[in-house]
Amino acid sequence: MHIIPLPAFRDNYIWLIRDGRHAVVVDPGDAAPVLDYLAREGLQLAAILVTHHHADHVGGLGTLLSHAPVPVHGPFNERIDGVDHPVAEGDTVRIDALDLEFDVLDVPAHTAGHIAYVSRGTPPRALFCGDTLFSAGCGRLFEGSARQLADALARFAALPDDTLVYCTHEYTLSNLAFARAAEPHNPERDAYVERCQALRAANRPTLPSTIGLEKAINPFLRSDQAQIRDVLATHSGVRPADTAGCVAALRAWKDTF
Repeated sequence: MHIIPLPAFRDNYIWLIRDGRHAVVVDPGDAAPVLDYLAREGLQLAAILVTHHHADHVGGLGTLLSHAPVPVHGPFNERIDGVDHPVAEGDTVRIDALDLEFDVLDVPAHTAGHIAYVSRGTPPRALFCGDTLFSAGCGRLFEGSARQLADALARFAALPDDTLVYCTHEYTLSNLAFARAAEPHNPERDAYVERCQALRAANRPTLPSTIGLEKAINPFLRSDQAQIRDVLATHSGVRPADTAGCVAALRAWKDTF
């Protein structure tokens, strides 16, 4: 797969998967960058994947479908205009034009019906996780619970370490600032900060990340670390008793950080 980031709005990425003739887009909040790229590269849109219902992920569907009435795969448990192939946990999305297959994961937390897509085939796998996982962070809890978020993050952490993580916002540097507060002593995280600062200074994306990297630097995937629980105990006065409690405390702190 060749996967291209198409910047949109202030900090979104629309991910475009392509070969020499066809393309698939993931979470097209805006049609314009997709149509511009397709026209410039002479590609035909073959399908659309959607992770959740927020406007910055689905706002371009109507315009894209007026240009190319392609299959739109999206969460079974959310009502999204334009989604004609609702999918859920255990389903497989097959896109014949690019010889692609994706497994669907239910990961409710950011929204009640949020899903993710994991590519099949030759490693490394690609994870399109929407707003559930970010590099060095995770999504806000708008409709789900901290327990659901902890479960979703555990599912991602169980993927192979070389799985490429394609999240949909360029939040990495701000997330890393929080990660440093939550876990002050993490040399691998500090080295990652330097790499990401250099990438952003060159106007390049910090993404994709990998599952292995996130397990080393992302506090939301490191809730079993004593240092993080010690810091949370100092910050809030209560030491989290389990993973879900730690994720809840981290998310509440990050919301006001």
